[in-house]
Amino acid sequence: MPALVNYGGDDDFYSGGSFYTNSTDLGRLCSISSQVDVYYPPRKRARITAPFVVGETLFEQSKQASIDVLPDECLFEIFKRLPGGRERSSCACVSKHWLMLLISIRKGEYESSKAVKENTDSVSDEDDGYLTRCLEGKKATDMRLAAVAVGTSGHGGLGKLSIRGSSSSSGVTNFGLSAIARGCPSLKALSLWNVPRVGDEGLSEIAKECHLLEKLDLCQCPSFSNKGLIAIAENCPNLTSLSIESCPKIGNEGLQAIGKLCPKLQSVSIKDCLLVGDHGVSSLLSSTSSVLSKVKFQGLNITDFSLAVIGHYGKSVTNLMLSGLENVSEKGFWVMGNAQGLQKLVSLTIISCRGVTDVSLEAMGKGCANLRQMCLRRCCFISDDGLVAFAKSAGSLESLQLEECNRITQSGTIGVLSNCSLKSLTVVKCMGIKDISSEVPLSCCNSLKSLSVRNCPGFGTAGLAVVGRLCPQLQHVDLSGLCGITDAGLLPLLESCEAGLVKVNLSGCLNITDKVVLALTRLHGGTLELLNLDGCRRITDASLMAIAESCVFLSDLDVSRSAVTDSGVAALSRAEQLNLQVLSFSGCSRVSNKSLSSLKKLGKTLLGLNLQHCNSISIRTVELLVETLWKCDILF
Repeated sequence: MPALVNYGGDDDFYSGGSFYTNSTDLGRLCSISSQVDVYYPPRKRARITAPFVVGETLFEQSKQASIDVLPDECLFEIFKRLPGGRERSSCACVSKHWLMLLISIRKGEYESSKAVKENTDSVSDEDDGYLTRCLEGKKATDMRLAAVAVGTSGHGGLGKLSIRGSSSSSGVTNFGLSAIARGCPSLKALSLWNVPRVGDEGLSEIAKECHLLEKLDLCQCPSFSNKGLIAIAENCPNLTSLSIESCPKIGNEGLQAIGKLCPKLQSVSIKDCLLVGDHGVSSLLSSTSSVLSKVKFQGLNITDFSLAVIGHYGKSVTNLMLSGLENVSEKGFWVMGNAQGLQKLVSLTIISCRGVTDVSLEAMGKGCANLRQMCLRRCCFISDDGLVAFAKSAGSLESLQLEECNRITQSGTIGVLSNCSLKSLTVVKCMGIKDISSEVPLSCCNSLKSLSVRNCPGFGTAGLAVVGRLCPQLQHVDLSGLCGITDAGLLPLLESCEAGLVKVNLSGCLNITDKVVLALTRLHGGTLELLNLDGCRRITDASLMAIAESCVFLSDLDVSRSAVTDSGVAALSRAEQLNLQVLSFSGCSRVSNKSLSSLKKLGKTLLGLNLQHCNSISIRTVELLVETLWKCDILF
């Protein structure tokens, strides 16, 4: 052994030589051509420091090398050089560790992204933001967001992300939102609903990386404050739409920053944010007056001052909704109308605002010259006089909706129809609407095409007679929930409609019979497209036979909870001109398995069939229908 350790001989190169005396021994070790020079230390014993497997021609190490032994710094550099999104997705599937490393790399840090930036003529398919992702409930976790951040980069880029109803224990946190920010700079629309564990840190990361953001929707996010909103304002100049609901920490400072730094803002909706007051609203409106077109303020602690600002600076506002403004008085609405700034306003909706009175309503009618759609809901201080005065002053008004305005009577609605060129009138749950016989000559409202009177228990036969005389050009009639009307009231209305009815909804009209349907099909069968008789329990097969004979363009028919039977279904199936797309027999206990062949025939054109609560139809019959009508959605 000492001789071996202290050996001092020279190591030489030998051409084709060997320390093996027998050539067969050499062949067992390796096969080497005689023309190759190989290093052979003469008369030395081979010292092997690792185990070898000796075969005819191959050495193999018993222990395989693994990439896992590389430190994260090396893996980071390797991942940065991956050529595209598909390769990154494949690597992300290897392990959670690799996924975490990949999402720590910002999109701009990849070598492929740098190459694209250097070549201005090239276009990257990964940054267009075509994809949409929605995570709800238990599916909304940080790991899923990390996978989305990596996986979407190679398939068009993430453009829209919606997270709704995250779990409070294992839901989305700032980490998940930061992963989206780093991996998806193409993000243009972000919606966050009920994500209590995400705060300003995550929103600031979005602002820092996603400069293309255009739409932001925050709902029930208690951890967001002005800090996060200010970060969005400072880094996302392309923001066009902002919606904030039930975010108790967001107040005036955030809205002021949005108003100053987001010159393209076109739509804003603020609801139930207690810290938002006059300063935030006024700053937002005054700074974006040239482009802001849609405004919704609901449940805010604003006063008359804010409405004065809206009236003065809302020069580009076309759609305005004001709801639950308890601190706004009659003066605020009056000033908003008289400020003459809402000249482009087309649609106005006011809900549960005590400041809306007859005086302020008339002022708004005069100040909004181009107003076409008006909706008043739960405005309890409006009477017939104010409504008629508004109708006279709003010369461009085309659509009026009144809901739960209980001081409005039939005289008010008649006055509106007589004094403006309405095209659509909707009256819902107005308890002051009651039948009044009127013998006074009435001027016709030939412009009215659509009339909807729903759930007004006082509206009956006399009211229908007045409508029939006033509105001869009706095409859409909705009288759902009017239990008091009868055939005697409906028949004159049907006869007076000269233009031809297209859509008729009589659901819940318990007292009408086949006489109405027979008259309807005889007079308007050539134009009728939709007929709803849901809950009309006195409708029988005679109505279906009349429909089968006279209706040419009918595509939607609902006879749920009526007295129709298999005979009526058979009559419908024999009508060759019918091309029904939606058909409902829900709750028709007399429609049974015998209608299978008729339903199959009708199903050639059907897209939707409702057979719920049809107790005489078996599950087997429904299964046969599902097999045959594969294009039709069947409810059972």
